[in-house]
Amino acid sequence: MSKVYPQEDIVLSSSLATTSSEREVFTIWMKSLVMQGNGCTVYDSNGQVVYRIDNYDNKNCNEVHLMDLKGKVLFTILRKKLRLFGRWEGYKSTNGSKGKPWFQVRKNLNSNTGVDVTVMKGSDETGTHCYRMERLKGSGSKLACKIMDVQTGRVVAELKQKQSSGGVVLGDDVMGLVVEPNVDHSFIMGLIVVHGLISHKM
Repeated sequence: MSKVYPQEDIVLSSSLATTSSEREVFTIWMKSLVMQGNGCTVYDSNGQVVYRIDNYDNKNCNEVHLMDLKGKVLFTILRKKLRLFGRWEGYKSTNGSKGKPWFQVRKNLNSNTGVDVTVMKGSDETGTHCYRMERLKGSGSKLACKIMDVQTGRVVAELKQKQSSGGVVLGDDVMGLVVEPNVDHSFIMGLIVVHGLISHKM
């Protein structure tokens, strides 16, 4: 398969900003940088690799690490097995998996189209903020979704199949992610990773 950015060499962005005052566009290629591995590679709008997931020979892992190009773990997502349904928790690498989770994801038990997300800000549970992740209706991709701020109803990010500059839809393993201004990119990536695990795409 041809490269997502054939004109670019794989390089690491010198500064990985987690937020921006401008809308940011990323490309998610549902392929691992490790040959025969499972995971995904995330490019910024300049074609630079900014995030990667490598599950190696495992799919639907109970522990997944979001890394930069060099393999530095930025945060870890753990699946907590409950009696009937699972729950996913994201931990920043500075806190480890023993402290409070940075965010938690639980399936909406009343719907097959959405996922309810609760975000734990820092280690203070009083700083919670709720988001909802829903699949995009009419999309041919199981991964296509939007992430909304529950309190304001604002769509903070949207993931859908990427189109070429000529309007041609690329393969179902190439997705375009749009993140609105002043939204933490790594948090959004964490939710996309969980969505990929729930959809059995990662």
